[in-house]
This record gives sequence, C-alpha cells and structure tokens, in this order.
Amino acid sequence: MDLGHPILLDGDTCADQLFDDLQKRAAALVARGTIPKIVTILVGDDPASSAYVGRKHDTCARLGVASEDTRLPYAVDQDTLLGLIHSHNVDPAVDGILVQLPLPQHLDPVAISAAIDPRKDVDGLHPVNLGKLMMGTPDIMPCTPAGIVHLLRHYRIPLAGQRVAIVGRGMLVGRPLAMLLSLKGIDAQVSLLHQACDPIGDTLRSADIVISAAGQPDLIDASMIRAGACVVGVGISYDTAGKMVSDIADDVVRVAGAVTPRHGSVGALTRAKLMENLIQIASRRASISPKDAPQ
Repeated sequence: MDLGHPILLDGDTCADQLFDDLQKRAAALVARGTIPKIVTILVGDDPASSAYVGRKHDTCARLGVASEDTRLPYAVDQDTLLGLIHSHNVDPAVDGILVQLPLPQHLDPVAISAAIDPRKDVDGLHPVNLGKLMMGTPDIMPCTPAGIVHLLRHYRIPLAGQRVAIVGRGMLVGRPLAMLLSLKGIDAQVSLLHQACDPIGDTLRSADIVISAAGQPDLIDASMIRAGACVVGVGISYDTAGKMVSDIADDVVRVAGAVTPRHGSVGALTRAKLMENLIQIASRRASISPKDAPQ
C-alpha cells in the first residue's frame, strides 16, 4: 500500500530551534558570571566515537559554553580513569562529565558511570538519575530518549494511550525510553522488544509508533509496519565498506505516516538535550552558595 509521502521527522531542524533557545540561556548564565563547562573523556581511538565527541565540542562552541576534550590511551587502567573522574567531580568549575561509550572491554562501564557525581551526570545515565526516572520523578534526563520524545512532540505525534513498540533494550536508549514514555503525563502503552522476542513483526504491525534502537541493518521493513504508523530510526551500524546503515529499511517510507530520515534522525537532538542538561546543571551552580558546592 503506497500512502504517498510520509511526514519527515526532521531532527536536525527541530534541534536547530532548540539550540537557538539554549544559546540564549547560556549567554544569560555567562552574563551572570557562570560559564557552563563540560568535560568529555574518550578512551582509545575508535573513529566513530572520536567523531561523536568532536561534534559535541563543536556544539559547545556554537552555544558559547566551555568544553575540555580529554583523550586517554586504549590501555588506560580503571583506577587511572576513576581518579580522573574524581578530580572533575570536585572541580567547582566543571558542571558536566561525560565518558564516551562504548569503553574497551577491560574497563567496567557500570563502575565508570557510577563514579561520576550524579549532579554532574550530563548524560543522564547515572544509577541515581535513572532511578529517579524509574520512580517517576525525573531530573537529569537521558539525552537520546529525551530527544526522541522532543521530536515526537514537536511534530504533534500523539503519545497518550498510543501503542509504542521499542526495538532494543540497551541502557543508552531502549530501557530509559520505555520508562520515559510510560511516565504520567506522557502515558504511552509501551512494548520493549529484544532478541528473545521472535518474531517481532506481529507486535510491530499493531503499533502506532515504532522506535528501533537495535543497531541491525535494515531490521525493520515495510512488511512489519502498520499503514500510517510513525517510525523512528535510532540504531545505526556500518557495512563492510564502512557505510552507515539504519535499522529502518528504505521501503518503510511506502507505508509509514511519519518517519525519520535514514541518516541524521536524532543525533542533533541528542546533542541538544546534552547541552540542555549542561545548562540546567550550570544554572543550579549559579544559584548555590559556596558551602553547598560539591566537595
């Protein structure tokens, strides 16, 4: 069934509008003498991770906030990395700390994430902040899930009572997104699908909104999508030639009522939400007395 041209969920344009507001908020903080600052830590020289970090620092420059780019060798030991995180935890000039994932296998990502002061957890992935989300009292939000919800609301995609199928249960997107969409005030009906859910097509075909964060090329095709459904592709992978490939196959546009582009769907919104978290944290620093600052 060919429904014509679906609504294009343009995350880049949506993020640009958010960046304009964040730039004004950052400038207001700077005028008050508080310069928001983020520190990123990248272990190893993975090209994709390096590119992601680079774009985050470009965004900082665009908004006029301070950033520090720390690169560590692949073989760095965990104690050294934990010591570096601690030094930033106690630095009153640092508002946000981000350790780029994935980490080398000899490092424990759970321990590394937990070592970050939750008040400086600009990624929103610290157990304390995820726990607040689970309890229905979110504070610092996970960036990509928050970006996805922002995108859907921007394009007035109904959420309350809608059947949302999320493919992928990772801690960066799938699990926190399921928690976020089920919060009171959003009220979606969420199914979280993964490798043990086979086949996934039956659940997807009954969904009003399909969000894929699996990182499997062309995983979702037109046969799995109900006519007129909204489809958001988050997961990406790379083919043997190094070309980026989406979870969402090309033919999905024939049946979807709204769909993200094959490339660049929510990356800019993820960075915008990262900056929103940074400015939120810096705003708190601007209003606290020195005795209340992290020790």
